[in-house]
Amino acid sequence: MLVLCFFCGLRYTLWHMATMTLSQELQWRGFINQTTITDLATLDKHQRTFYHGYDASADSQTVGNLAAMMFDKIFIRHGYKAILLVGGSTSLIGDPGGKNEERTLPDEAAIAHNIRQAEIQIKKVMTGQKFTLVNNLDWTKDLMVLPFLRDIGKHFSMTPLIQRDYIANRIGAHGAGLSYAEFSYTILQGYDYLHLFDKFGVTLQLGGSDQWGNCLSGVELIRKARGEEAHVVTHNLVIDKATGIKFGKSEDGAIWLEASKTTVYQFYQFWLNVDDESVGSYLKIFTELDKDEIGQVMTEFEQKKAHRLAQKTLAYEVTKLIHGKDQVDKQKRIVTALFGESSIGELNETEIATVREEVPHVQLREDVPIVDALIKTGLASSNSEAREFRAAGAVYVNNVNTTKEHLEASDFQNGRLILRRGKTLRNSALVEKP
Repeated sequence: MLVLCFFCGLRYTLWHMATMTLSQELQWRGFINQTTITDLATLDKHQRTFYHGYDASADSQTVGNLAAMMFDKIFIRHGYKAILLVGGSTSLIGDPGGKNEERTLPDEAAIAHNIRQAEIQIKKVMTGQKFTLVNNLDWTKDLMVLPFLRDIGKHFSMTPLIQRDYIANRIGAHGAGLSYAEFSYTILQGYDYLHLFDKFGVTLQLGGSDQWGNCLSGVELIRKARGEEAHVVTHNLVIDKATGIKFGKSEDGAIWLEASKTTVYQFYQFWLNVDDESVGSYLKIFTELDKDEIGQVMTEFEQKKAHRLAQKTLAYEVTKLIHGKDQVDKQKRIVTALFGESSIGELNETEIATVREEVPHVQLREDVPIVDALIKTGLASSNSEAREFRAAGAVYVNNVNTTKEHLEASDFQNGRLILRRGKTLRNSALVEKP
């Protein structure tokens, strides 16, 4: 165990093993939602084999899925055997949970592509951990209808199924209706648990809190079909406290793990802009920093919130995990320059190219009025609005607040400057000499 963990941080593992049990760490990191286990401390006494399923309805996982992977990693670090499942068959049907109307059935080729993408991302996040990756299409694609109904379907009672909130809402008087295909989703997921119980000895399923009902289908099926006990532990969904919406694939503004969908710059910026209320809990969920390290970061953060140490630490750690050290160091240099903590003139051509892709950029001579510069960069919509911003002290040149009327030669650093409206990077622009 120590040899395997050496590659994922021996120092962390030794600290972890010496000071926190599995149940303690799960609770400290704020993961636990519901469980069939009466006493959570029993997780510390018997290392089980667990499985956790990942949906492949999109061609990338999101930061919501990343939270689930970090949940899995805690169990693995504590000696649990992991079976990580990508839903090749269940993604073809679609989970009705959380949906007000029927999903459009996805293309099989698209789902196959999504499965490959999910496997790549899971492997990247799980680097250094030991786990088995499976696809439920492998054991469901050749199922025969009559044997499935007789051997599996007979163990499911309709009464508790139709009483589940997401089903009851869809088939109620004002619901959009529910097809048998989506209704069968929970039975397929229950069958996954039974199959993995038989093949790998899985006796614990992990899942998001929105999967509680589906997870119970497997628990009940194993009890009825095999006369054995199985359990479930669900984790809290990560909610954007600013919007009240979960981090999911179908939500507007989803933050993807795939760089072609959410660029590395956007990914880094997302974490850098986390609000003060959420950043402490996100450090626990999305990083493997230990209790002392997070405690130290938060102590310094509380003393000098304007320095945003907690957000910078979070952005660095999560971006490094998903996109690698070279990429996160590049983003850190870019952001440092955009904030004026270093010179924009020090960025290399590759880094400047990234800035041009991510923020408005224009070519302007050095004596142009700042009002004109604000309009040409899109930071103001009119002359009057630009003048109001300047008069209110909301204009920054290279992170220095200014009320002057013109850009000056001294503002340009290696032929470039950063113009900003307000205090956030969202309203920044790159100005270069022609």
